[in-house]
Amino acid sequence: MKNNLIKMASTFFGIGYAPIAPGSVASFAAGGLAILLMEHLFLYIFVFVGITAIGFWSAGKMERLIEEKDPSCVVIDEASGIMIAFFMLPRTPEVLILAFFLFRAFDMFKIYPVSYFERKPGATGIMMDDIVAGVYANVIMRIALYVLKFA
Repeated sequence: MKNNLIKMASTFFGIGYAPIAPGSVASFAAGGLAILLMEHLFLYIFVFVGITAIGFWSAGKMERLIEEKDPSCVVIDEASGIMIAFFMLPRTPEVLILAFFLFRAFDMFKIYPVSYFERKPGATGIMMDDIVAGVYANVIMRIALYVLKFA
């Protein structure tokens, strides 16, 4: 029972078992959830904190369960990261699509300190690289929106 709960949580309800690009699929799904919650700041924060806490609880356990470092099926970290990337951005298709792709790029290319956090053991390494990638994407979007507003 406990192992099934770990698998369900860490794979973000099984999305991590997607045959192609499970991280992107999970980012897309969690991005949709984030968009639905954007008008309700308290609920958005509550869901984000819940996903992140569950991620820290389940990711390292899943890593040990299947005996693989940062397994590709563990995608709850992408859910947490995309929620940071979208946090309090304008709810427009252009902004959210760009934020999505920035998040995925920062997550894939591991620009420092994303690469630093990825090397950490267990749940810390699994979760923190995506959290930092989400912060990068959000900050870059805010800078771009500020510059474009005054251009």
